[in-house]
Amino acid sequence: MGPPNPARPAPMVSVVMPAHNEAALLPSTLTELSAALHTRDLAFEIIVVENGSNDATLACARDAGAADPSIRAVSRPVADYGAAMRAGILDAEGGVVVVFDVDYYDAAFVDRVLPLLTVADGPAIVVGSKRAPGAVDRRPWYRRSITAGFSFVLRTAFGLPVSDTHGMKGLRRVPLEPIADACRFGTDLFDTELVLRAHRAGLAVAEVPVTVQERRPSRTPIARRVGRTVVGLVRLWFVLRRDTSPRSAGVSTP
Repeated sequence: MGPPNPARPAPMVSVVMPAHNEAALLPSTLTELSAALHTRDLAFEIIVVENGSNDATLACARDAGAADPSIRAVSRPVADYGAAMRAGILDAEGGVVVVFDVDYYDAAFVDRVLPLLTVADGPAIVVGSKRAPGAVDRRPWYRRSITAGFSFVLRTAFGLPVSDTHGMKGLRRVPLEPIADACRFGTDLFDTELVLRAHRAGLAVAEVPVTVQERRPSRTPIARRVGRTVVGLVRLWFVLRRDTSPRSAGVSTP
């Protein structure tokens, strides 16, 4: 019997971080996250996708990149969280992509999802769910109630097997790139569309429970975001129904 096979090296991880008007928080986030990832036996890059900022966010990202080669900045002219996330995924070089927010990240999440995303029969996406058994959500009660309602809609109207789509997530870059490229929604619904399209394409979607502790209050009025999301979900339902219909798939019907 020959010598044992060496341990399979972990793939490069690309951390995608949309950033809009985050000059106050971004430097400390990048310092903390980069330091934590550097302690791991891991090849990684952090892609800060600045979008439509009118403060020093882009300068902060570039300064961080000048000090740490693992950090690089991408800039987009329009403020759009979903479009920024999409741009970062498509620009990533790692085999695994992890999505964090400037105010919501956890290096330990990488430790949890990497083994799931690097086994042959593992999922294509792992969502850090605020609703999964074992999750701890320390946000105000009304934010938790809205998340519960959103989860109910995803399960009943869309048939999604996981309980969340927003927040931290990890994904395999190669199978998800064409799906990310096909997504049409931005702002609040890009990640929801991405997970739904992956599920409908037959890719496995999984979730792990996370602890949610806000580092600051939400900057978008909750009533405006809820209204925008409801309208967007209705539009997304029709878009996905049309895109998966026999006619749109080029299948003849009797």
